[in-house]
Amino acid sequence: QSKLVESGGGLVQPGGSLRLSCAASGFILDYYAVGWFRQAPGKEREGVSCIDIMHDITNYADAVKGRFTISRDNARDTVYLQMNSLKPEDTAVYFCAIDLSNRCGIQVPTTSETGIWGQGTQVTVSS
Repeated sequence: QSKLVESGGGLVQPGGSLRLSCAASGFILDYYAVGWFRQAPGKEREGVSCIDIMHDITNYADAVKGRFTISRDNARDTVYLQMNSLKPEDTAVYFCAIDLSNRCGIQVPTTSETGIWGQGTQVTVSS
């Protein structure tokens, strides 16, 4: 069974850092672009970042540019999201998904342009 599993969420103070992981199981992640998304309470799920390793492309939503970094370790079939200088407004459930948009170089994908999803990991930024 092909799936993605996120981990690394937690409670952090404003200004702190977390690194989220998105691990693939049952398939080889190398062949796919991957996106990170988040959903805050009462809000729609939104794209945060994407990585297309075949074309050496990454992209970020304006809200996280300069603070978040997406990367991948193909040997571990894992994509990471390093989140620095976290703000309370970053509080959300974070998901990873296969990005089917083929437009990562232009913009982060929308939720309709995705394939397999993970179950999500909670990130809470609070003092």
